Amino acid sequence: MPAYHSKFTEPPKLVGNMALLPLRTSYKGPAPKDTTDFDIIDEAISFFKANIFFRTYEIKSEADRTLIYITLYMSECLKKLQRCNSKNEGQKEMYTLGIINYPIPGEPKFPLNAMFSKPSSKAEEDTMRAYLQQIRQEVGIRMCDKVFDPETDKPSKWWMCFVKRKFMDKSLAAPGQ
Repeated sequence: MPAYHSKFTEPPKLVGNMALLPLRTSYKGPAPKDTTDFDIIDEAISFFKANIFFRTYEIKSEADRTLIYITLYMSECLKKLQRCNSKNEGQKEMYTLGIINYPIPGEPKFPLNAMFSKPSSKAEEDTMRAYLQQIRQEVGIRMCDKVFDPETDKPSKWWMCFVKRKFMDKSLAAPGQ
């Protein structure tokens, strides 16, 4: 069975070779505002449980690169959320995780440099860095909403069972973190 790919095949703008897609978010950044009910983050969350099992992923559009990044970041979120006892604690962890300066494509510690191209200018690098931070912040909030049960305020075992899985055997965090 093939992996799930993004339906956002007409990107409005590229940064590197990654699609800069509209987001439904309140965080400031270069992403255009999305007025629909379904954006790339919703798509990544809905495909996460299926895509996490794939060791390889064929890229069919630039939006797939954005989907890959979000999926890898969601894995990092789950690792942090497993240690949290409440949604409030999880939101604090997600905020902290979202503002950490992760490597971007082209930097030596970025895990998927073979699939992503380096930004062509300093302005594009700044745009990419801001866009990825905007994505990380929004993904963190949405993951807390999905992972924590509103009745018990505890993490769902149906999400926590994916903590040890690695999408494409990669991780955004450096080994040992």
